[in-house]
Amino acid sequence: MSTPPGLDPARLQAYLDEKAPGLVSAPLTAELVAGGRSNLTYFLNEVFVLRRPPLGHVLATAHDMTREFRVISALGATAVPVPEALLLCEDDSVLGAPFYLMARVPGVVLRHRDQTDPLGEQNRRKVAFAMMDTLAELHLVDPAEVGLAEFGRPEGFLERQVRRWSKQLEKSYSRDLPAAAALRDKLAATVPAGPRAGIVHGDYRLDNLIVDPDTLRVAAVLDWEMATIGDPQTDLGLLLAYWNVLERIKTVRNPIADGLGVAAGFPDGDELLARYARTAPLSENLDWYVGLACYKLAVVLEGIHYRYTHGQTVGAGFDEIGELVPPLLEAGIAAIDGES
Repeated sequence: MSTPPGLDPARLQAYLDEKAPGLVSAPLTAELVAGGRSNLTYFLNEVFVLRRPPLGHVLATAHDMTREFRVISALGATAVPVPEALLLCEDDSVLGAPFYLMARVPGVVLRHRDQTDPLGEQNRRKVAFAMMDTLAELHLVDPAEVGLAEFGRPEGFLERQVRRWSKQLEKSYSRDLPAAAALRDKLAATVPAGPRAGIVHGDYRLDNLIVDPDTLRVAAVLDWEMATIGDPQTDLGLLLAYWNVLERIKTVRNPIADGLGVAAGFPDGDELLARYARTAPLSENLDWYVGLACYKLAVVLEGIHYRYTHGQTVGAGFDEIGELVPPLLEAGIAAIDGES
């Protein structure tokens, strides 16, 4: 088996033997998991999962392994399903970047229509509602009760989000994007007042979940790299951007949300929100949050586009990512203007 990029099996084995003797037996095998567009994920000996930042151009705070490890460790005893956190390495000398190890959770990740079409309408509804029930459970967790009181600063969270993603975009600029400034200014001028605080996943969507194929329940929530304490409605705004906005961008083949939304036979966004509201509080107007989500997603995709154009991505499917950025920015402006 060839060695996957971003991982040195011999050096990793030596580190694991020193820090966690007997946990991962030799010979170590590693397989790069397809599907991720950001942090790299590997299966080790088929029963463990290793996560590390992407190669090359990395935005500050956007690929924080320590945050991921801390939040899944804290949520292990709650109703939110997460993988078991096993080991965190902050020593860059082992793999060239921090990484962490967790247990592999059995199940499937539903990314494409060739997976979701065979489910049938009723089972797609069941999966979608399980997704929303799990998100609502996350948003009900008291951060202080699980040791995450200092995990983020909820005061001024939304204002900082606008500033943060604007700064992130500046670090990935490789072309003119006039709609980015227009959307940023609209967001900054219309920030909602008095949001409640809770744990925010930061990138909650169907293909960041492991689904039990027998029960169709959520077996684990993955990809906590952008988790924090802030306004939980931002998770809903981003989910709607994946579910509704990306599905409506027909001019570009969608490599991200191919198996999502009404076009893929799932319930629409309104039904998802109604399901969520059965368990957790829901904002009356989510347009601003959808606008923020479009801006955030555009920035993330522009960062991936930057790495692709500089030959720093690993895997297939990156060539059209950049084409989604302009229509996402326009959709964000439309949402803020109440035209979505």
